[in-house]
Amino acid sequence: MLQDGKIKNSRELEFVVFCIENVAVRLGVDAEQVYQAFTEKSDILNGYIVPEYEVLHTQSREYIVEDILDVMKERGVEI
Repeated sequence: MLQDGKIKNSRELEFVVFCIENVAVRLGVDAEQVYQAFTEKSDILNGYIVPEYEVLHTQSREYIVEDILDVMKERGVEI
């Protein structure tokens, strides 16, 4: 049974860290600010990145960052 929104293993945890760090670099902000935006200001971490891991982790870094930035824009999440 899938546990949507819950990090299930170290691969998913590493991917979440990868996403946060790369979005932070792209936006020129601290990774902590991105983490807060994905968890406290929105549900992007548990509502998008973790559930979409199987598809997202097969893409390029550029695609992943652009995709997450698009989700942030759609959901009105700003840093």
